[in-house]
Amino acid sequence: MDFKSKYIVPVGADGIHILNTGDWRTQRPVLDQEMCIKCGSCLLYCPVNSINKKDGVFNISYDYCKGCGICAHECPKKAIIMIPEEGK
Repeated sequence: MDFKSKYIVPVGADGIHILNTGDWRTQRPVLDQEMCIKCGSCLLYCPVNSINKKDGVFNISYDYCKGCGICAHECPKKAIIMIPEEGK
């Protein structure tokens, strides 16, 4: 077997492909910054690491967010709500 790469990776023998997996989402989490107490529960529980913290503020990266709602469920102040994704 002749591979293009010497490493076998989960996506394929020719390397890791960047997929915009957020395109699959049917619901979108929306974070209310005023309600957020910056506890980090959303970041901790996000299964695809779509939540990041920069300068003490949490943000959701919609490029990879699948809209599972775990962040909204785990937020103790309910600062994250799920809304329908437009056009889907």
